Amino acid sequence: MADSELPSPPFHTVPGLPNFRDVGGYPVNGSTSGSGPASDSSSPKDDGKTKVVRRGLLYRSSEPSQVTVDGVSKLQSLGIEKVYDLRSAVEIERGVRDGYGWKIKEWDGARRFFVPVFLDQDFSPEALALRYKNYSAENAEGFVAAYGDILAAAASPSNTYQPFKTILEHLASPSPSPPAPCLVHCTAGKDRTGVICGLILSLCGVADEVVAHEYSLTDLGLKSRHAELVAHLMSNPSLRDHPSGVARMISSQKEAMLGILAKIRETYGSVEKCVVDLGLLSPEGIRQLRRNLVVDVNQEGEIPWQNHAKLLL
Repeated sequence: MADSELPSPPFHTVPGLPNFRDVGGYPVNGSTSGSGPASDSSSPKDDGKTKVVRRGLLYRSSEPSQVTVDGVSKLQSLGIEKVYDLRSAVEIERGVRDGYGWKIKEWDGARRFFVPVFLDQDFSPEALALRYKNYSAENAEGFVAAYGDILAAAASPSNTYQPFKTILEHLASPSPSPPAPCLVHCTAGKDRTGVICGLILSLCGVADEVVAHEYSLTDLGLKSRHAELVAHLMSNPSLRDHPSGVARMISSQKEAMLGILAKIRETYGSVEKCVVDLGLLSPEGIRQLRRNLVVDVNQEGEIPWQNHAKLLL
């Protein structure tokens, strides 16, 4: 699927930057129970108005090394001032050395923040597959295990970059106006990026089904590169005999996001408590994040996500 054919919103066509989309526009529940986000005393209140996550504030994508001049102009027109790079130094260096073109890309008007989830590990899809034997299995267990490790590493006291805390604190900035628009990316914009975006949407009160749908859109966003990614992974001797598994590795199964959200609630009781217990935000920080990100639907249009879900069938 060409970038120009992707549903917009949430996708934006940014030449040279695949999988670029707005994380806003999704409906927020006034009260939650069951399979949706676990409610607590700071959950969004139901005042009878339909609410959504603010658009034009949080964007996600794959790594931007190949973005063109026109692509940079598009990013500048969106007002993106902060770019959070979740890749490790090892991963970036390997990508440049092996000719993948994963070099650091910066542009006027935006500041890049190096906030690696893993300090000295390669956590690209290929490295993930080798680390988790069941990562390419038909079920989502490998993804859930990997995503649990991503969360733990991002919140570890030994990680002085504190990537998830840094992003969340920006979005929870106390200010008369919303925080500056920002872009979050890793390599494919799927796993590490998916975990932090899933946390943010859940904190806003977006139902799990919708959070998982947003995560699964990477299947559309990276579709133009699927053949390239599969060919690259198949060149690895450990993977070349498992083409169906490789295809699953680069997929974004809803079950993976549903699984990690369920695991978080099983461990902590709620996504909110997880974020507080890991020291990523205070209870007041969560309330401020919601004040910044949750708006009435008449201020921001709601994404017709059910229609977009049909494109993934």
